[in-house]
Amino acid sequence: MTPALWGAVLGAVAGLGLVLVVARVATIRRTQLSLRVLPFVRDLPQVGRTPALRVASSSPTSAAAGVFGPILRSAADTVERVLGGSASVRRRLERAGLENSVHDFRVEQVLWGLVGFVLAAGYGLLRALTDPGSAVTSLVLCLIAFAVGVIARDNWLTSQATRRERQILVEFPTLAELLALAVAAGEGPVAALDRVVQRSGGELSRDLAKVLTDIRLGEPVSVAFDRLSASSGLPLVSRFAQGVAVAVERGTPLADVLHAQAADVREAGRRELIESAARKEVFMMVPVVFLVLPVTVLFAFWPGLIGLSLTVP
Repeated sequence: MTPALWGAVLGAVAGLGLVLVVARVATIRRTQLSLRVLPFVRDLPQVGRTPALRVASSSPTSAAAGVFGPILRSAADTVERVLGGSASVRRRLERAGLENSVHDFRVEQVLWGLVGFVLAAGYGLLRALTDPGSAVTSLVLCLIAFAVGVIARDNWLTSQATRRERQILVEFPTLAELLALAVAAGEGPVAALDRVVQRSGGELSRDLAKVLTDIRLGEPVSVAFDRLSASSGLPLVSRFAQGVAVAVERGTPLADVLHAQAADVREAGRRELIESAARKEVFMMVPVVFLVLPVTVLFAFWPGLIGLSLTVP
């Protein structure tokens, strides 16, 4: 076969592959029946908890999983068998506020690993042009890059959970005070929670909105807040949920409990700031010692050195 014929065959195969990918992506992005029906039946107790009515995500991960589904699923199962720790991953996904399942997270890890593999393969290909005998080294580097990508996605999940918990700690005193003011004004716990959720935004407000949804679906207030206490990774939020549940069950003054918890959170934030400043005191001295002090000494002694050099014969 001539080179022109080989080029035509390869071009036809590449064009057919692109057509198949575009067709599959267009099918995935098509609006599902559940997405059109769900807004009209959202208030039913069973809707939203059945796997058949889950809204498909339009993220690149879902699109890639739809196109290369079997390969990515088998690779995700392999990563799950090698790494394990599905309970820890599920816990961190809840703390990060992500709706993905453990299997979806494993697919994301595989995609991150493939990105690292492709980057390392590109570097290995460029290196092979100058050193043809480095194929084994390039292969080992690609495998290491794949492992680094998988581990990097796991570390990024941990950082996502930590960042969200910090935002919750920042929002908690304000929301607790607002809830305490609404309760002290004469509203019930559910009405006060509804008012606070409607007039606030943030990670903690999103969690309280889920609690409010469970309560409206018929779940007792104490049980809904107990679930929030169990799912939260922050002791302060857990104590807040437990305090609200106990106050609702036993009829204790809820406003006083919320004011006390907001004051505790603010005091804990002040203590953490003081401790962080004490730990970073040495690092705070680095610019003073290595930047400000040498410039001060130079300004103090340089005129004298210039004067001595001028007076010495």
